[in-house]
Amino acid sequence: MFDVLVYLYENYWRPDACPDHEQLTRKLSAVGFETDEIQEALSWLDGLTATTALAQIRMPAQDSMRIYQPRELSLLGEDSVGFISFLESAGVLPPPMREMVIDRATAVGTGPLSLDDLKIIVLMVFWSLGEEPDALILDELFVAPEERLIH
Repeated sequence: MFDVLVYLYENYWRPDACPDHEQLTRKLSAVGFETDEIQEALSWLDGLTATTALAQIRMPAQDSMRIYQPRELSLLGEDSVGFISFLESAGVLPPPMREMVIDRATAVGTGPLSLDDLKIIVLMVFWSLGEEPDALILDELFVAPEERLIH
């Protein structure tokens, strides 16, 4: 599923640039993705669309504090919760987007979620809102720590 999401992120600027599900399924199949992987990704994206609409209605206060439920903690894992906290404290992930990330991460249903998969989810949340994270955050999301150059 995550490979399909990365493909969509790299090939379509925004969700509204994607063709309808039927045509998108054909394109993704032609590229070589498996049918079950495509359906899982499209279902996940439908959930992202619904979450995006809800986030605009139920916006937590900017100074809200997030207390994770035990189920969320087990699905996310320590690394993912730490990364979400890092993005939030850096001012990159406001509470409504944080909730979208948590919702979509827990929708994967298996845990603990790998940090690489969480980073893809963060990118997809930005993508769904038609936003692009700033360059430093993109670097954090794409470049492995051991490959970073320290100046």
